[in-house]
Amino acid sequence: MLTPEDVAVSTLGPCTFDSPLRPARDGGFVPESTRILWQCEVSDEKPLETVLSFEKAGPRARLFFDPSRVTAAIVTCGGLCPGLNNVIRSATWELIFNYGVRRVLGIRYGYQGLNPAVGLPPVELTSDYVERIHYLGGTVLGSSRGNQDPAVIVDFLQSQGIDMLFCVGGDGTQRGAHAIVEEVRRRQATIAIVGVPKTIDNDICYCQETFGYQTAIEYAQKVIDCAHVEAKGAPRGIGLVKVMGRAAGFIAAGATLASQQVNFTLVPEVPFALDGPRGLLQTLAARLDGRGHAVIVVAEGAGQELFQQDVQRHDASGNVRFDDVGTLLKSRIVEYFKQLGKPVNIKYIDPSYIIRSVPANCQDSILCDQLARRAVHAAMAGKTDVMIGHWNNAFIHVPIPMAIGQSRQMDPEGELWTTLLGVTGQPREMR
Repeated sequence: MLTPEDVAVSTLGPCTFDSPLRPARDGGFVPESTRILWQCEVSDEKPLETVLSFEKAGPRARLFFDPSRVTAAIVTCGGLCPGLNNVIRSATWELIFNYGVRRVLGIRYGYQGLNPAVGLPPVELTSDYVERIHYLGGTVLGSSRGNQDPAVIVDFLQSQGIDMLFCVGGDGTQRGAHAIVEEVRRRQATIAIVGVPKTIDNDICYCQETFGYQTAIEYAQKVIDCAHVEAKGAPRGIGLVKVMGRAAGFIAAGATLASQQVNFTLVPEVPFALDGPRGLLQTLAARLDGRGHAVIVVAEGAGQELFQQDVQRHDASGNVRFDDVGTLLKSRIVEYFKQLGKPVNIKYIDPSYIIRSVPANCQDSILCDQLARRAVHAAMAGKTDVMIGHWNNAFIHVPIPMAIGQSRQMDPEGELWTTLLGVTGQPREMR
């Protein structure tokens, strides 16, 4: 159970400088006392609770830092995601053009670039450097997984005179950001660490939608529609598409609803069996006997219980390495229908790395801009150990310790999954 203390935001000290911003309307600055309620839905059974609320993100009239003396740095970490370059560009432009910051550094290849021993010196981000990067996929700074020694990182920040570091990444990145904060506090230094949430899976807590998610749905829908064409173009055809989603099936669900051509959607939140009278294979057989074709969408983290794993494997960020559920499903489906004497034509498509590498669409581009500029506002006001979240249609300051250590998942009893079941026609349980 969260308490008001959990949502309290850390600051570096009192704000003594006037903001150079000139909001377009009176009252454009966000007062420190403005809050966004945790609860947005009320009823007779669930009366309004005002105790728990978030600090609203946005520009402050008074700043902790003197912008004319600030050096800022931006680092992108983890896997690629549509919109990373948009975040870099918007943060850089907000710093330079609106706050008048004279020095903005881009850290190369994730947290590795904060360790001088790796030999990746930062690049200076100028308006010319970032002018057209939002048309590109990936990140012009490069990215990587894995941690670096926080003491080495803070040594580097201090040696470069960096006053604020913007950490763009998912759960592992925000964990690293918090570790940097703890080292900064130990030294009693005044460096603001602000996180921008990045996960194409849309599974960071206290951020109802993360950038890259809408782009992923858009491109996944196109792949699913092609898989549907392939399935209908062959006798007893099956289109099998694997999409991203380690702990959460938001992309699989969103792309299913966008396409309206999917018959089975498999996600990590809803376990399923392959065998048995209610398992996927027999249910799929009934679909093929009745309609002659089928489309299956599976999230990468679904069905991991089907594998025999004695020891878990992890990547450099500490994420569990998953076995390929797509190839397992393909082989089991082919084997099952061969034994029935009813062979199938199955096309397996995994577009994951293509989708991760495309530029952001219009909706994600707007979200990137909103997140990046609010991250700059937060840092200028001396906020630290904070991530920019999105809650109840407003941008908020989320203490990083609140955001890390847990993943946001779909509710199998919620509206999204219930709607999906109505679209696909699949049973609520296949086990």
